[in-house]
Amino acid sequence: MRIGICSDHAGLEYKTKTISYLLGKGFEVVNFGTDSPESCDYPDFAHPLAEAVEKGEVDCGIAYCGTGNGMAITLNHHRGIRAGLAWNTAVAGLVKEHNNANVLVLPARFISYPMANACIRKWLGTEFAGGRHKRRIDKIPV
Repeated sequence: MRIGICSDHAGLEYKTKTISYLLGKGFEVVNFGTDSPESCDYPDFAHPLAEAVEKGEVDCGIAYCGTGNGMAITLNHHRGIRAGLAWNTAVAGLVKEHNNANVLVLPARFISYPMANACIRKWLGTEFAGGRHKRRIDKIPV
């Protein structure tokens, strides 16, 4: 599986750790930035990640920013993206199981790195339930 990942400056530390974790688990990782701790604008990194998911260049994505909201809003402006913001493992599982989120967004300033990593493991390990949830997903324009 090929996973795209991005962050702004607030999520850089977690993104760097996540890349190492994912590579260690045998995933391919495509880094869409930032790679600097300098203040930057999250849309500059969210858009390339979203485009790569839409084009099938990566199978799914992970995005970090301070609250997660900026990344989620930007990502969800792309028609082929269902970005789910999670702050615990229950939500991370549900954004995949119910919403079939193809990008997981995490709020680096509001959760610990161990929680972020647990959310990633839960999201990656959860299957979309389909059924009534598919009917709902089908009502979202793509």
